Amino acid sequence: MRTKHTFRLPPELARQLADYAGRKRLHQAFVVETALASFLSPDNSERMEAALGKRLDRLTRQVERLERQITISNEAMALFVRFWLTATSPVPDAALPAAQAKGRERYQRFIEALGRRLAKGQGLAQELSLDAEPQGEKSNNSGSV
Repeated sequence: MRTKHTFRLPPELARQLADYAGRKRLHQAFVVETALASFLSPDNSERMEAALGKRLDRLTRQVERLERQITISNEAMALFVRFWLTATSPVPDAALPAAQAKGRERYQRFIEALGRRLAKGQGLAQELSLDAEPQGEKSNNSGSV
């Protein structure tokens, strides 16, 4: 036995209900009943909350990894710039055109090497984490399968 309910919907919501029921070839009462059951089901909200929590945890871990990689990249760039500025002497004005041409050539080789490295797939952050691993852990990990 079913209980009859009468209620009013805003015109836009009533249109959406009619359109959806028409597309799916369902009675509007069935669509409303299913929607209410889903909305009022405590299990559904708990499942949705758990799924959302898992997604947020995964996103948090991804953001933390990105933050670590950006920090490593920033530090590497800063260290390189400091070293380059300290170790490179100024170029005399007479040699400036030749130095600029050599710089363009080196930059082109750098871009090509960067493209090859990116295509290979292993980034600097991975390489640094492998290099930073203590020697004792490397030998222990390589022997265990």
